[in-house]
Amino acid sequence: MKLTVLVDNNTLIDRYYIGEPGLCFYIEDGDKRILFDTGYSDAFVVNAVKMRIDLHQINTIVLSHGHNDHTGGLRYIRKLDQDVDLYCHPLIDGYKENEGINISMPVKLRELPPNYHVHADTKPIRISEHLTFLGQIERRRQNVKPLGNDYLYDDSALLYEGEDGIFIITACSHSGIINIVEYCKKLTGKDHIKGIIGGFHMQNDEELNREVCEYFKQEDIEIMYPCHCTDLKAKIELSKVCKIEEVGVGKQLLIA
Repeated sequence: MKLTVLVDNNTLIDRYYIGEPGLCFYIEDGDKRILFDTGYSDAFVVNAVKMRIDLHQINTIVLSHGHNDHTGGLRYIRKLDQDVDLYCHPLIDGYKENEGINISMPVKLRELPPNYHVHADTKPIRISEHLTFLGQIERRRQNVKPLGNDYLYDDSALLYEGEDGIFIITACSHSGIINIVEYCKKLTGKDHIKGIIGGFHMQNDEELNREVCEYFKQEDIEIMYPCHCTDLKAKIELSKVCKIEEVGVGKQLLIA
């Protein structure tokens, strides 16, 4: 599997791409060309052109949850000619707000053209040889919630099953990054985690940082790539218990 960061809050030094407070990964696995989230704007399109990534080769879109910083770019890719399988949770296009501001998915599922084949499910779905869309993630382990009222049940992630372990691709981890890891271990029966990339929704919360770091200290994780909604203080705390690496637009990973 090859993963390219098309959108993140950060850009890598000397990589002249556009960053924005959102997330979009381009993933290649076998014959699947997958867009994991679409960021907030058309930044992912601009960056893809600069990286010589042909978005007309996309045959799969996975949406992690229904916030507009992850689904806003869908407005700029609705006119693809090819058939596209889109995977998401059934509640993804419901109304969402933050401090009175509408942050919902701007394009409703019913508004997508007929060449978009929507697979909205709470159950895990295998989408490629190695990748599984998690559906609705069980929330049984993590005590400190990324969101106080814990309403975002459409939050999901991707699981990659490799030869000698699993790799987790998350977006915002509203479900709780501990819950996501535990669910992946339950689904696969594997404890060894080759890596995790994505936003952990660890922002200015010492109690959350403490719980997550205590958990990761006990886990068998080779490397972590925290980004998007993971603030600097959280990254510093994570670096004390795990090997972490910088993430930004243009970052590429090869996972076996």
